[in-house]
Amino acid sequence: MMATPTTTWRRLARRLSRDDNPLRRRCDVLEAWLLPAAVVVFLALGPLVAGLTSMWIRADNAATQHAQQSWRSVSAVLLQAAPGPEFTDHGANTWTVWEPARWTVAGRVHTGSIPVAAGSAAGSAQTVWLDSRGRVQAPPLTPAQLGDAEDGAVLVSLVGVAVAVGILAALARWILDRRRLAGWEAEWLAVGPVWSHQS
Repeated sequence: MMATPTTTWRRLARRLSRDDNPLRRRCDVLEAWLLPAAVVVFLALGPLVAGLTSMWIRADNAATQHAQQSWRSVSAVLLQAAPGPEFTDHGANTWTVWEPARWTVAGRVHTGSIPVAAGSAAGSAQTVWLDSRGRVQAPPLTPAQLGDAEDGAVLVSLVGVAVAVGILAALARWILDRRRLAGWEAEWLAVGPVWSHQS
């Protein structure tokens, strides 16, 4: 049997402490509005924080792409096998390890650790990326990886806002519970002796 709109409204009003109950205290009313207030705060702050995080990550991605434009790639020879199996999903599930390799730049031979796919064989040709100072860098990020970084940062920021709002709501509820208990104790100290004296 479905509740009528009037019954539903009464239940909602009772839940939000809007039923004019004379026994309801102010802390009860505040506690009833904690969840709706937390939802409103999250809905107000969530898009703002997500937008600011997205702008910050885009600026960082643009700076990263600008720095990567000055890099150059050279061919290197892997000096020892990279541990770990190489998964076959077209390299999508392969992790990266740093292993020693040798490469030549302007007729000069260099050796050092470079990032390679796990499972790469010793003696295999690898592409190594060097910055303007000749330092080895991780492979440049693809647009998809940059987009994933932005999406991940936005998700983490939204989770952070939700956790912060939840903690504040829980703290507010704890404070209200303490005030409610203190009020009950004060009222009992005032009424208790009268009851015991009458008996």
